[in-house]
Amino acid sequence: MDKTYMENDSEVKEFIFVGLTDAPELQVPLFIIFFVIYLITLVGNLGMVIIISWDSRLHTPMYFFLSNLSLVDFGYSTAITPKVMAELLTGNKIISYNGCAAQFFFFGVFTTVESYLLAAMAYDRYVAVCKPLHYTTKMTSGVCAGLIIGSYFCGFLNSSIHTGDTFSLHFCSSNVIPHFFCDLPPLLALSCSDTHISELVSFFVVGFNAFFAIFIIVMSYLMIFITILRMRSAEGRKKAFSTCASHLTAVSIFYGTIIFMYLQPSSSHSMDTDKMASVFYTMIIPILNPLIYSLRNKEVKNAFSKLVEGAKSTFSL
Repeated sequence: MDKTYMENDSEVKEFIFVGLTDAPELQVPLFIIFFVIYLITLVGNLGMVIIISWDSRLHTPMYFFLSNLSLVDFGYSTAITPKVMAELLTGNKIISYNGCAAQFFFFGVFTTVESYLLAAMAYDRYVAVCKPLHYTTKMTSGVCAGLIIGSYFCGFLNSSIHTGDTFSLHFCSSNVIPHFFCDLPPLLALSCSDTHISELVSFFVVGFNAFFAIFIIVMSYLMIFITILRMRSAEGRKKAFSTCASHLTAVSIFYGTIIFMYLQPSSSHSMDTDKMASVFYTMIIPILNPLIYSLRNKEVKNAFSKLVEGAKSTFSL
């Protein structure tokens, strides 16, 4: 028998999600919607990794970053969406204490890595547009590998700090999480410990990671825009602005939701609003990124067409 409320001297062994909805008539439609979203996320992102790995013409720094971005998008969607679908399908909204910690950790890793990958991609575009003659010497395989490794290192470090700090708190009065996954704000609100230090840690660590990456992106695109404005070709300026606008749209959605979620006091949080924002960056953004960065790209489309033609030829034999 599940006990929602515990005695003050007992520790929580499992958590119960409130979930997205309590309406039974909405559970199956939401399951179908999220299943389709997750299927598209899986096919889009893993398909992008396969295409980039298969076509040697796409073995460039930009596509190297794109393939890692696709892996990260698939990773943090997988950390959340299958559990949400299982909750909607079975009605079982229970997650173990260790399961909650694992979900919290991996989601933190992937979101932080994505943050730094977006910054690395902005820097790559800065070098390509502003210093084209030095591109091959500046964006070497060693530099690209260093940026990727650094992104993952920051992701694991950041998530380790948050996971260790959050799950060192005591949860003793209630085990009901007013959310659909183990996220920082509802866990802090649920704890019966003094969370003042944890809130400060969250604010400064998330703030540093977010604003450091945003600073790199803003400075890179500021230099890109200056360079674009100096171009004589109107068509070239239009194409470059279009590419930048797509990237900045995705960046704005990603960082906007993170700043909204994590850089405000817990007393200012509305869980219903947080849930809506969370759906965007856990389920919608992983679908958008392949479209924004890759499927609109002519080189990727050509590589995809050749991959399909090669597969048809193989099966026809």
